Amino acid sequence: MMKFKSDSWLAVGLIALMGMADAAPPAAAANEAAIRAQTTDWAKAYNGGNAKAVAALYSADALLLPPGAPGARGRAAILAFFTKDIAASQAGSVVFNLDPQTDVGVSGDMGWESGTYTATIKGAVIESGKFLSVSRKVNGKWMYIRDTWNADAPPAAAPVAAKK
Repeated sequence: MMKFKSDSWLAVGLIALMGMADAAPPAAAANEAAIRAQTTDWAKAYNGGNAKAVAALYSADALLLPPGAPGARGRAAILAFFTKDIAASQAGSVVFNLDPQTDVGVSGDMGWESGTYTATIKGAVIESGKFLSVSRKVNGKWMYIRDTWNADAPPAAAPVAAKK
């Protein structure tokens, strides 16, 4: 009979541990939602022409790895990159669209998000691609520490100059 009681306590303990494991997902879900909101804020600021708001989403020591350009390390360099990039996009009426169906993962104070995007002019897709962002939670706020993206298609070939 004692063995049964001992096994019962073991079962109760295992059930309690399983219950605690079920309690963790709400915190993880909140962090995942915050990371997705960070990306939504990025797109709104970018399309709104606000390079300062975009750069503010990056940590002071972040590394931006844009396609076809050197990396930008630190918030000042990231602001300089986005100031030029956003101005060019606005001059060309380019709108950056993120697919809301992204993959997100969180482990402690580190998180990542990957997904797809399109760039459009007057609704016509001119580029589609994918992105990967890594974030760190600093003082309760998620900040990008690494960010990169690239197009699905190779860059257009440069025009060949006519021979004289």
